[in-house]
Amino acid sequence: MAEPAAPPEGDWDEVIARFRDHLSLELGRSDHTVRAYVGDLDALADFARERGTPYVGDLSLLSLRAWLADQERRGLSRSTLARRAASARVFTEWAVQRGVLSADVAARLASPKRAHRLPSVLTADQASAVLEVAAEGADSPIGLRDLAILETLYATGIRVGELVGLDIDDIDRTRRTLRVLGKGGRERTVPFGVPAERALAAWLAEGRPALVRDTSGPAAFLGARGGRIDPRTVRAVVHRTAGAVEGVADIGPHGWRHTSATHVLEGGADLRAVQEILGHQSLATTQVYTHVSVERLRKTYEQAHPRA
Repeated sequence: MAEPAAPPEGDWDEVIARFRDHLSLELGRSDHTVRAYVGDLDALADFARERGTPYVGDLSLLSLRAWLADQERRGLSRSTLARRAASARVFTEWAVQRGVLSADVAARLASPKRAHRLPSVLTADQASAVLEVAAEGADSPIGLRDLAILETLYATGIRVGELVGLDIDDIDRTRRTLRVLGKGGRERTVPFGVPAERALAAWLAEGRPALVRDTSGPAAFLGARGGRIDPRTVRAVVHRTAGAVEGVADIGPHGWRHTSATHVLEGGADLRAVQEILGHQSLATTQVYTHVSVERLRKTYEQAHPRA
């Protein structure tokens, strides 16, 4: 009986670099998504090399399970473990197609169940208080920018990466809509209200001209040095402004997005309309906001009803 063929080998760093190019150049994944995949695979590569697996071609289901178990012992959350398992499955499927692996060893790799946690959201009064703080500081180009960022995020529920990627031509102030390029390169149109329009008008007319440089290009939102604003700056703006309001929990852009979606849904919007606004591919992803609304209703009932 003939010996089975040895699996093709491949240096971890070289193969991961090829996979990065596949994600970025062939699939058009965002920089954030590519960094997440590569970070997960770098962690896998470090573990594999420490355990005597210097080549991707030697990877096995057993070693993948050992890796996840080690990550769990290190205290990683279930959501992070689930993401890393998903990264491994995508990677090994690609590696088989490219001849780096002879079998898809991660096809039967189970993901840890994610803990079901309702996203944090602010009340309408808390959101208004955060925006009032931002408005009080809108007496400089940076202040005008920060107010426009918060108003836009709250009005539209768009993601940080989508806001950072906005160009001036993507903002239609007459129709009060944004042209947004979302995940997977899917484009959608998102409406915004009068307060956001006013904040954007002030930023574009008075704030942005003070920061613009020859290298600014068409970016709608700029950093202090005139380049396209960085996602980390946007996160800092949201955290800092929310933190200035007493009684408001620390919240970042994703929580601000949750807040926007919850308030739209509680205001009577159809779930499918919210799905379209948020750019969710699946309605199941949007349905979490119904749970948020019900949970908030339950808490209000328990606080208000004498026999709750």
